[in-house]
Amino acid sequence: MPLKSKRAKLQLSETELERLGKISRSRSEKQARVQRAQIILDYHSNMTVTDIARKHRTNRPRIERIINKALQLGATSALDDLHRTGKPQNITFDAKAWFISIACQKPKDFGLASETWTAAGLAEFIRNHCQQAGHPSLTKLSKGTVTKILAKTEIHPEKIQYYLERRDPAFENKMLQVLHVYKEVELIKEQIANGQEQIAVILSYDEKPGVQAVKNIAAELPPVPGKYSSFQRDHEYKRLGTVSILASIDLLTGQIYGQAVDRHRSKEFIDHLQLLDSSYPVKLKIKIILDNHSAHISKETQKYLTLHPNRFEFVFTPTHGSWLNMIEMFFSKVARTLLRHIRVNSKNELKERIVKYFDELNQSPVVFKWKYKMDEISITN
Repeated sequence: MPLKSKRAKLQLSETELERLGKISRSRSEKQARVQRAQIILDYHSNMTVTDIARKHRTNRPRIERIINKALQLGATSALDDLHRTGKPQNITFDAKAWFISIACQKPKDFGLASETWTAAGLAEFIRNHCQQAGHPSLTKLSKGTVTKILAKTEIHPEKIQYYLERRDPAFENKMLQVLHVYKEVELIKEQIANGQEQIAVILSYDEKPGVQAVKNIAAELPPVPGKYSSFQRDHEYKRLGTVSILASIDLLTGQIYGQAVDRHRSKEFIDHLQLLDSSYPVKLKIKIILDNHSAHISKETQKYLTLHPNRFEFVFTPTHGSWLNMIEMFFSKVARTLLRHIRVNSKNELKERIVKYFDELNQSPVVFKWKYKMDEISITN
């Protein structure tokens, strides 16, 4: 049996060695380039692939790919990803909404043997059924894309909490009710544009509990041009407790009515209803899309609604249908633009910054529009 040939040695000029050394010690270069430069230098100094992988806490195949690229294309080219040809697949909004509705159900509901989805299993099912459902943009859906979509929507169908409740048997009917409300938004806009009197407002409401108030232990270090490209933060921190965000979006104007509170019980929900009640003329009916949280249907809430007859109308999303509530898109934006990396000195500061964020958004309101299956809904239905 012939002996396996050894990988060739990497020849580097003095200029290349100097440049790689500078990049390997840089604090302003991208981390990927820094690590790749270190790997190439380690290989040049005759370290084995196994030792390099162990040093950088990664796997052998990744080290071998970097080394082979350096041997084939040169050390400089190995520092960056190669240009990828081909246009990325454009998955439509409707297709994503359909995909999420499938992910929120069990595989056995579709005649499969599995109790929970895997990324590969879900991708295969979607590919096999997307054409029939009218979503050809999913025909080449990969396991990696499945993982990315689920991560962005914060849906984890592989986790057990998604299988503690039976899927709402009236899911389709309740979804249709919500879609009719979104269609009603279009009708009201047309009426206002034609000079007709407005008779109702429509809001999308939800809570975001468990928002952590986190405090730095040590001072943050600001970026230094030419030396540090980003803020430097100590790894240690202190938890100060949690707050809950209660928010409604006016689907006609984009106006946000938000509160940051310690808890989200019936009392806090009723306080939010009072906020909405004081924000609109008495002649307008306040229609709210919301989920079936216990605070929304409690005795305390029912008592408050009884004292305000004909003022409010609740439209409940079906179980496992929170994605139908348009405010979920807003909370995703809040998580990305405000809450990510946030540090405060107290819970009160966190509450104040959340409310201030709402005030800033209300200076230039964004009107959210729902598109999924809207072409199938008639205004007169």
